[in-house]
Amino acid sequence: MRAALEAWIARCAADAVLRRAAAGLSAAIGVSCVGEPPVRLRLGDGEPCGEVTIAAAPAAWERLFAEAAPAPGWQSFGAILRLNPAFTVIGAADAVAVALAVLERMIELARPAAEPLPAPPAARDYARVEGRFVEIAGPGGRRWLSTLVAGEGPPLLFLHTAGGDGRQFLHQLADLGLGAAWRMHAFDLPGHGRSGATPGWSEGAEYRLSLADYRDWCVAYLEQAVGEPAVVAGCSMGAAMALTLAAERPDLVRGVAAFEAPWRAPGRRTPLLADARVNPQLHNAAYVRALLGPLGPQSFRDEACWIYSQAGFGVYLGDLWFYSEEFDGAAIAPRLAENATPIHLLTGAYDYSAPPASSRTLAAAIGHATFTEMPGLGHFPMIEHPDAFRPYLAAALDDIRARTS
Repeated sequence: MRAALEAWIARCAADAVLRRAAAGLSAAIGVSCVGEPPVRLRLGDGEPCGEVTIAAAPAAWERLFAEAAPAPGWQSFGAILRLNPAFTVIGAADAVAVALAVLERMIELARPAAEPLPAPPAARDYARVEGRFVEIAGPGGRRWLSTLVAGEGPPLLFLHTAGGDGRQFLHQLADLGLGAAWRMHAFDLPGHGRSGATPGWSEGAEYRLSLADYRDWCVAYLEQAVGEPAVVAGCSMGAAMALTLAAERPDLVRGVAAFEAPWRAPGRRTPLLADARVNPQLHNAAYVRALLGPLGPQSFRDEACWIYSQAGFGVYLGDLWFYSEEFDGAAIAPRLAENATPIHLLTGAYDYSAPPASSRTLAAAIGHATFTEMPGLGHFPMIEHPDAFRPYLAAALDDIRARTS
């Protein structure tokens, strides 16, 4: 097994993507069979600022190296760290954080190259997507919010993830089939995308997205930019808010398509998401990469991460206040059970932030919600593999339309 570990480390050392992620970093990453000396990947020429070691029994390494389409819990460093008892990770949290992009790339290089999950390509025309600014009166005053719009028909509002922006739904907005059926919107919350800085940034205020402010910005956009009740479709944090809107403002919500909606999502907030010692462009994108399904086309997986490499400092951490601290499926489900709003919960099999079991619990508590697990997909299905995600989204939207027309 040592020869296999040495060959893996040699591939890592020669990999251009990994070298880019390690620019300026002096660190050592060791991999070993339990009880044996590690094989080390040395990064940089200076004294290592920290060392991270990954240890496992030979059988675990053999499985990691053999499976092109790994089981959930084996697909990424983040999944291994949090879910997989076959591996032991030794190292200080800050040492792991500064090397996180390297560690995620190492796991990608460990397994054989996989063919992307097969899916027929949708017809898309990106020229049909219009970007504009709309002035919205929301919490704290008026703001110019950036939004993307496309299509004709009843309104469909997409809500982006924590730390993301409306570009996450670009491939749905450009979809000619969806555009023939829906007038689609995807706006950027304040502090996200092109919607300017977070409230209080110039005064040094800590950004923390509350349920009330998030809800009120969405209500303001629905009332002032959309102008009529809409189907609300969101991912992760956006899924949690779509459900919140259906519970608190059912007059504005025709139906909900919630992707990666949790029962609860504790533990996602870490101060290392906004730590001056840690490059957020690399770290936060890698934190997201761990949640992607491994069977998406690499260009789409990279696109999902690229958005996070462009986010403002502290935005991802601040958004997670709502998602990881305030949202509670146990509180929202009884309210949703009392109204007839059609609800579809769609969750990727590889998601460990809002795993299928969590979404399934939420659907059962709502009672009339439909839950669908999506094999091969992760926490960002709309961007990590838009074509594989499309049939699930289309089926949910078709059902909502049939039940509300």
